[in-house]
Amino acid sequence: MSARLDVTQARLHFPALNSGFIFADNAGGSQCTKNIVDRISDYLLNTNVQLGAGYSVSEKSTSRVMSEPAANACQLLNAKSPDEIVFNASSTINMENLTRGLDNDIQPGDEFILTGEHEANVGPWKKLAARRGAVLKYWKATQTDRENSYSVALKAENLLPLISSKTRIIAFTACSNILGSVVPVKEVVKAARAEAAAKGAKKVEISVDCVAYAPHRLMDVQEWDIDFCVFSYYKVYGPHTSVLYVRSSVLESSVSSIAHHFLDVATKPYKLQPGGPGYELVYGTTGVVPYLLSLTPINTLKASFQAIALHEQELLKVLMGFLTHPNQKARGVRIVGEEAINLWRVPTVCFVVVGQRPIKSKAIVDAFDLKGGVGIRYGHFYAYTLVADLVPPIDPEDGVVRISLVHYNTVEEVKKIIENLQQIFVSPSGEVAINARSKL
Repeated sequence: MSARLDVTQARLHFPALNSGFIFADNAGGSQCTKNIVDRISDYLLNTNVQLGAGYSVSEKSTSRVMSEPAANACQLLNAKSPDEIVFNASSTINMENLTRGLDNDIQPGDEFILTGEHEANVGPWKKLAARRGAVLKYWKATQTDRENSYSVALKAENLLPLISSKTRIIAFTACSNILGSVVPVKEVVKAARAEAAAKGAKKVEISVDCVAYAPHRLMDVQEWDIDFCVFSYYKVYGPHTSVLYVRSSVLESSVSSIAHHFLDVATKPYKLQPGGPGYELVYGTTGVVPYLLSLTPINTLKASFQAIALHEQELLKVLMGFLTHPNQKARGVRIVGEEAINLWRVPTVCFVVVGQRPIKSKAIVDAFDLKGGVGIRYGHFYAYTLVADLVPPIDPEDGVVRISLVHYNTVEEVKKIIENLQQIFVSPSGEVAINARSKL
């Protein structure tokens, strides 16, 4: 059973969308629902006290922070228990803390297989390998279209040969924040575990970065059979906090507490970690699941994400239809990622303009900014290795133009974005910003 998304109704939850500004930088952070802002405000106004005390207000505050958010995160991830949930200020901090907690369980010569994606996921593993003498291997995106060398994606057949008897960690992204492509996590994990077993690997733990995946598709850590998973609530219509999933068996066998001995977090990992987010932000995350459930009358997360995916395909069809049109290809527009329009791609669309009349990515975004009314970005978006590996090479600092949409965006908004692009593409590269300024 499926239901269509009522975009007009969904947009009512986001007051900023009424301003007429088009938010098309959602991969950097989505808008937050009013319901969640109200929850945070209520926490600060009525229960803003130290947690863990015996008086009534503290007991209420403790319950709000320690119980409700973890239960909601369990629902969103399909984790078994709140004990598998860790909150922190960002996914970068969560992954750094996780890898610090694995210090005592990594041996010299252990092998890590990583993807060249967001440094929040890749960086902590690289530092752990350096500390413990582990060996790094990279599962790289490969070309999928003979006519566009920038059309690249992760392919499972390129992962399996990297696995050996020494494989200890496999860490990859479920969805690229540059390529927009969705990795079939369940199938990849199943194949990787079978290959590792066949080659005699004794202990393999798998980590999946869902930061760019969570706004678009339903997560399921149990069905995926993974050990670690991270996502950011501020990419999923909530406050600036992150959730890390750690499988309960791994908590017992692999991860050591990094807390001071006087802090009781070893047995209750979902407690706020030192340096973590404010309590009120954690409580605010409890509003994400109710919002998602409200998107269809079926009132299940599965139905909501099916509706989200179908609506986003309509956005993708319009935007990709323009960018991949023969006129744009002749102009030098090249999609970075696969050009296919299907459920294995989310509406995070990156491109460059190359050829005889190239346009810098920064110049395109500057033209948007000068005209006003639409927010998009350029750069490498912390996926530096991926961008630097593109062929022919592009300047990673200039990077790509990224237009990233979510379910509250509309086809009408996409058409306005296209109107801006049409004006830019007909201009000689040196006149892009000047033409935009003259239209103010």
